[in-house]
Amino acid sequence: MCRAEMGSCRRQFHRVGRFLTLAMVLLGLWGCHTKGPVGMPAGQPWSDWAPGQLLDAKTGLVVPTDTWLEQLTGYDVIYLGEEHHNRFHIDAALTVLRSLADRGRKPVLTMEMFGWDGQSALDHYLTSTDATRAGFLEDVGWKQNWGGAFEDYEPLVQFARDHRFPLVAMNPPKPLIRQVVKQGLAQAKALPEWSQWGMEGEDVVDDTAYRSRILSQLQACHGGGAPEDYLTMYEASMVRDEGMAKTVAAAFHRVRAGVDPAQGPVVSYTGGGHVQYRLPVPNRVARRVPAGLKQVTVYLATFELDRAAELYQSMQEGIADFVWLTPPGSQGAPRRCR
Repeated sequence: MCRAEMGSCRRQFHRVGRFLTLAMVLLGLWGCHTKGPVGMPAGQPWSDWAPGQLLDAKTGLVVPTDTWLEQLTGYDVIYLGEEHHNRFHIDAALTVLRSLADRGRKPVLTMEMFGWDGQSALDHYLTSTDATRAGFLEDVGWKQNWGGAFEDYEPLVQFARDHRFPLVAMNPPKPLIRQVVKQGLAQAKALPEWSQWGMEGEDVVDDTAYRSRILSQLQACHGGGAPEDYLTMYEASMVRDEGMAKTVAAAFHRVRAGVDPAQGPVVSYTGGGHVQYRLPVPNRVARRVPAGLKQVTVYLATFELDRAAELYQSMQEGIADFVWLTPPGSQGAPRRCR
């Protein structure tokens, strides 16, 4: 599933022009879906699936939501992977946050939709009584860093604001990612932006399984490029996921080092591609927290009966620990790459 933050991958591709600036945004290369084999036999678990159900990805069986929500307090990090601009996925995230709050917990919400360079504006909006919505969107650089309707994600921000929960920007700044796309990772590391944002001491791990999956998705969704174009896009994707993992791990360490036993867990909200198969972000967080980390991944997916077998196959391959089925958003089900 190739990533896209706003609209379809293909439309983004043509707007920014060839490969260079498209990948400037790997700000969301995982939003679209690549087609997969569907040849699964009839009469399987998906025959009873319906929107609103939570599935155990290992078995495909429905899990009682109330029981599952109660168990979430035992995790250190909860990853929620959405299809962008689907309000039902926002509602699912709010259900998780409310459940944690009702059980006396103070979750730390981290969101892909905000960049590190907007954290101070985010903090001000969450804590100040005189902050305006319009001023916040300007100061946080919403249009430049994410785009689309803020209303899609506003309920999560407002929930954190109302409950005084921490909200942490996950994304490395867009200019940093642009440099990787334009010049490649090796040269980007020598630029001032790399140290400016605290990346100089970070290992950007090039995992074999991650590379195989990302490159195949890039080629499926953006065919026709030269090998070197895919390479810089891949490197930018890798830097972005490593940066988001850095954010989540730092939030976890702050919770663990804190004095408030009610603080936590960390709830990570990103596009589903940053969660799938644990490769993009969860495995990188686990590498940064070598002992005693309990994580769970939840893939939020539009239920389409004619693609249920395909989803089941992805579940069998380990796409997530749980899959939460929802109706389609206002823009319909995600578009598939060829």
